[in-house]
Amino acid sequence: MKKNKILFYAEIAAMVLLTLAAAILTAIGVVNVNRTVEGYEFKESCEFIRTTTAEEEDYSEDDTVCAVEYESENGEYTCIVNYTYEEWLELDEDTITGYVYELDDGNFVAFAHEADKEEILKAAKDLYADMQGANFNAAIALILVAIGLAVITFWARFFTTYEKIWFISILVLASIVSILFPEEDCNGINGIWIMALYLLDTFLNILCELLISKQSKWNFIVSVFVEITEILICILLAYRFATMATTLFFWLPVDIISFINWHRHPDKKEEELTEVRKLSGWGAVLVITGIFVWTFVIGYLLSGLDISTDLFGGDEALANAVCYIDACASAVGIANGLFILFRFREQWIAWYICAILEAAINILSGQFVLLVLKLGYLTNTTYGYIKWTKYINSRKREKALDAVTE
Repeated sequence: MKKNKILFYAEIAAMVLLTLAAAILTAIGVVNVNRTVEGYEFKESCEFIRTTTAEEEDYSEDDTVCAVEYESENGEYTCIVNYTYEEWLELDEDTITGYVYELDDGNFVAFAHEADKEEILKAAKDLYADMQGANFNAAIALILVAIGLAVITFWARFFTTYEKIWFISILVLASIVSILFPEEDCNGINGIWIMALYLLDTFLNILCELLISKQSKWNFIVSVFVEITEILICILLAYRFATMATTLFFWLPVDIISFINWHRHPDKKEEELTEVRKLSGWGAVLVITGIFVWTFVIGYLLSGLDISTDLFGGDEALANAVCYIDACASAVGIANGLFILFRFREQWIAWYICAILEAAINILSGQFVLLVLKLGYLTNTTYGYIKWTKYINSRKREKALDAVTE
C-alpha cells in the first residue's frame, strides 16, 4: 500500500511538472509571437527564384489563394507570394524582384513589392509564429502526456501494469516524434494545429483500443470523439474522403448502436466485461469478397475526383494510389465495425490490416507522427487478440464442464 501511495504521488508530481512546463513554453511562444517591432529598415532588392514548379504546386480553380515560394540566389532570404488562381495560371517567369527589410532584432522579411509598415509588421508576426512552432509543439506534447498520466493515475485499478506502460510509452513516443518532425502548413492551416489534431487523434485512439482489448463498452464513447477528430483532419487536409464518409455515415452510428448492444451482453460472471465470440468460416469469405469489390469500385470513383491538396507534391499517380489504399482501408474499417458491433474476435485481424494500410498512407503523406499510432495499433491488437481468445476458450471450457456435470 505504501509503495502504491509513493507511485501515486510521483505520478501527480509528474503531471504538475509537465503541465507547468507546457504553460511556460506556451507563454514564451505567445510573448515572442506578439513582440513589438520597434523599427526596421530597407536592406536591399535582389532576384528571387521560384523554389517549386507549377506541377508540384498543383493548384486548381477551387483554390482562392495560391501561395508560391521564392528564394534569393544566396539562399539567405525567402519570400512567399499569394496569387489568385488566374494570376497563378499566367505566371511565366520563375524569378521576381524581391524587396528585403531587416527588423530591429536582426531577422529579415521579404516581399515582391515595396512594403508599407502594416505589411512588414504582419510579416514579422508570421515569421515569429513560425520560429516559435517548436515551443508550441512541445507544449502540446507535454500536455498530452500529462493527460495520459491523469488517466492511468485516477483510474489505476482499471488498468494492468502492462497496459499502463503501453499507454504512456505510445504517448511519450508520439510526443517525441511530434517535436522532431513538426508538421508544415497545409491548405492554409498552420502546422501547429494539424499536429495538435494528430496528437489528440493518437491519444483518443490508443485509449479506445485499450478499452476494446479489455472488453469494455465504454470504448464506444471514446470512439465518438475519435471519429470527430478524424473527420476534422480529413476536412482540413482535403484528403481521404472515403475514410471521412465512412466515419461520418458508418462509424458514428455504429459506435452508438454497438454501445447499446455491448451493454445488453455483459459477461455472466464479470459484469464489467462483455461477452465476445468467433466468426464462422462462410462469414469470413463473404466479408473478404465485399472488401475487394468495395476497394475497386470506390477507389475508381475517388481517383476520378478533381480535388486539390498540398499533399503528395502534385504527384497525381501517388494521389490515385492513395485513393485505392484509402478505399481498401475504409472497406476493412466497415468490416471491423461490423465485427466489433457483433462482438467477433476477428475485429482484431481487421485492425491489423487497417493499421498496415493506414501506415502506408501516413508514409506517403509524410505524417510520421501518426506512424506511432499505428505502432500502438499493432502491439495492442496482438494483446487484444490474445485476451479475447483466452476469454472465448475459457468460457467454452466452462460450458463443456457444465454440460458434463448436468
